Amino acid sequence: MTPRKIRTATALSCAALACSGLLVGCQSDSDTKAPPKVSAKPHGYVEGAEEASEQQSRLVLADSGTGAVRVLDLITEDITSLKDGDGVRGLRTDGRFAYLSGAGGTHVVDTGAWTVDHGDHVHYYRAAVRDVGRIAGPDAAHIHSDQAVTAVSAQEGGTRLLDRGKLEAGTVPRAGELTGAGSGPVVPYREHLLVTGAGAGEDTVEVRDREGGRVIALKEPCAQVGGEAVTRRGVVFGCEDGALLVSEDKGTFEAEKIPYGAAVKDAERAVGFHHRAGSTTLAARSGDDAVWVLDVTDRAWTRVDTGPVVAANTAGEGSPLLALGKDGVLTAYDIDTGKSVARRQLLSEGAESASVEVDSTRAYVNDAAARKVYEIDYNDRLRLARTFPLGFAPTYMVEAGR
Repeated sequence: MTPRKIRTATALSCAALACSGLLVGCQSDSDTKAPPKVSAKPHGYVEGAEEASEQQSRLVLADSGTGAVRVLDLITEDITSLKDGDGVRGLRTDGRFAYLSGAGGTHVVDTGAWTVDHGDHVHYYRAAVRDVGRIAGPDAAHIHSDQAVTAVSAQEGGTRLLDRGKLEAGTVPRAGELTGAGSGPVVPYREHLLVTGAGAGEDTVEVRDREGGRVIALKEPCAQVGGEAVTRRGVVFGCEDGALLVSEDKGTFEAEKIPYGAAVKDAERAVGFHHRAGSTTLAARSGDDAVWVLDVTDRAWTRVDTGPVVAANTAGEGSPLLALGKDGVLTAYDIDTGKSVARRQLLSEGAESASVEVDSTRAYVNDAAARKVYEIDYNDRLRLARTFPLGFAPTYMVEAGR
């Protein structure tokens, strides 16, 4: 498909965002006209945001060399330019906000696209993209949020908690340090905090309230936590001997181990999970030449021999495993058989810095060397659906709006 022209927009200021929601009505010549009736706000109404009928996906892209930060709207193809970062070293998202690690702390960007899942129905929202500010402190290694709190965990240990409502209002609140947090990630879940590496042993997972008070220490251990993911079935932590699934039912938290089923070398453990938001199928590299697929619903691991791979992901629920090789070739694998079902050469060089993002119909691969992002239809033999040429090198990429 011939690429469409990409338009460029400038990020709206907070004041412009606030004014955009005002409605101007016609003035009446009569001083005696009764005031209009005030109607109730419709279900799902969010001030300053527009509700949409489909997911409003946006890609956040950052150049590690120049510090350029851009947001690509996948619906309109507009690109919003933001203030350049200072030595961008990493990029993460919690579904709405993007967090850029760099010198002096972690910079927060509101992508203006998010999803609210009520279980039996879903709301999709879009608003202006805007800079929020900087979280001072060490680089963030893990970031997770719920509707009330955002937990920012540093690589060297320690977690800071931020008021999510203030982030949504456009300001970075003062962060509170979570007392007694370990070196692992902290995940807000079901109005509580799941704290890893805390308590008497580093293999302990604690359930705490949102103020940090200890509720219970889960009996099932998780040694050497290496990666985490929030799914519809619960929160998954990668452990030395497999995965730990933490779930909640009517206020009771339970932990269940999903073992590998055989001895696995440390270098071949699943240490970082990737998946489509809402999916219960996770992908993680296993060493340099294979990928683990974890089916959380069936409590089953599958190891797919891919050859040298730099990134992997899957949409789950019958979709293929997508693995990007060091040679720049994207390969789709049937997860059940482990066999290749489609291949496409995408990158000519620099594949090591690329990532694979997936949503319900498309996958996205960033090509820093060619200054492009590719949109792939993974259900149509990896058809190249769109190519987005950029004026900078997209070293880092995350998809928001989920």
